[in-house]
Amino acid sequence: MPGTPPDGALMPPDGRLGAAALDRLAGNLFGIYIHVPFCRTRCGYCDFNTYTAAELGGGGSREAYPALAIAEVRLARRVLGAGAPAVSTVFFGGGTPTLLPPAGLAAILRAVDGEFGLEPGAEVTTEANPESVDQRALAELRAAGFTRLSLGMQSATGHVLAVLDRAHTPGRAEQCVAWARAEGFEHVSLDLIYGAPGESAADWERSVRCAIAAGPDHISAYALIVEHGTRLAARIGRGELPAPDDDALADRYLAADDLLAAAGLAWYEVSNWAAGPGSACRHNLLYWNGGNWWGVGPGAHSHVGGTRWWNVRHPSAYAGRLAAGTSPGQAMEVLTDAERRTERIMLTTRLAAGCPLAELSKAGLAAARSAVAGGLAQAAAFDAGQVVLTRRGRLLADAVIRDLTD
Repeated sequence: MPGTPPDGALMPPDGRLGAAALDRLAGNLFGIYIHVPFCRTRCGYCDFNTYTAAELGGGGSREAYPALAIAEVRLARRVLGAGAPAVSTVFFGGGTPTLLPPAGLAAILRAVDGEFGLEPGAEVTTEANPESVDQRALAELRAAGFTRLSLGMQSATGHVLAVLDRAHTPGRAEQCVAWARAEGFEHVSLDLIYGAPGESAADWERSVRCAIAAGPDHISAYALIVEHGTRLAARIGRGELPAPDDDALADRYLAADDLLAAAGLAWYEVSNWAAGPGSACRHNLLYWNGGNWWGVGPGAHSHVGGTRWWNVRHPSAYAGRLAAGTSPGQAMEVLTDAERRTERIMLTTRLAAGCPLAELSKAGLAAARSAVAGGLAQAAAFDAGQVVLTRRGRLLADAVIRDLTD
């Protein structure tokens, strides 16, 4: 979970939510996110809530973690009550979830199923670093009910991986895709990062082509963001490495879009491409469409019916709360109707399905017309009642969205 959470009201010790939030939960899609906060090493660009063994300081061990996560799943069942729907998506993220043994991840998934039930055909994803899995581990995960694998490939070029402090060798991600397919994973995604210091246009094209050739049905491509406080930010600040160039980032995005489209992967969110509707990440679509989810783990964020909360960040503090029988929630906020509408605009405008014009204020509607006139939004979609970004609009998505929410 990146960044510092906002201020909010203290979470009740028992984790209870208001009646309005619970009323909005019933009958709607519901997902569970499991945050596994462990990494072998810390990547230089990462500001997520993750910890190496040295950083844990003796608290919150990997070995104890499955039992802790299961305890929070049981808390979620008590808080959400009998009206909670079955779970449609489960997503294990991190950190590196696959640093836990497959049996540990399987135990957490069994707890989710036992407490809430999984919908028939539920999507169950785990993230993995290429060096953290082998074919045997993938076979065990598939047998346990995992349906989707998301691999952090980032680049196919050794010197780019080195700048990012990624601890895997070029080609390993592609091998993992082959293993996953052999073990029955129908859905496999590769994550790429573009704009790293020293990356050339040719390096980036090679990475995209290698990712496509591996045969995933989903690829994510994210511009490198230099987060304050990271090792990469310090190196750039000292002048050891150049900062990412905005024009180069735009060129990389367009190159990726061309190559992915030619390979039959269509964009469905600004940074995500899929081989078809069935290959889109349903868990992330739940986020982008303002759905409900419970986030399990240190620093995990949750949202149910317009109430949002976040857990204490350090694994030892998280473990201490659960051992005391109290919620690991640090703070919460109840969104106003206006805040919920603004978030819907911000998120759905990033989707190929677009944002309904009915969500916009008078000023936002005028901004949408300007976006169409400026070639940033599609005219045909506007006539059909939606704001859908053009390719140029995707490059300027943040600016377009800012205008729409005025």
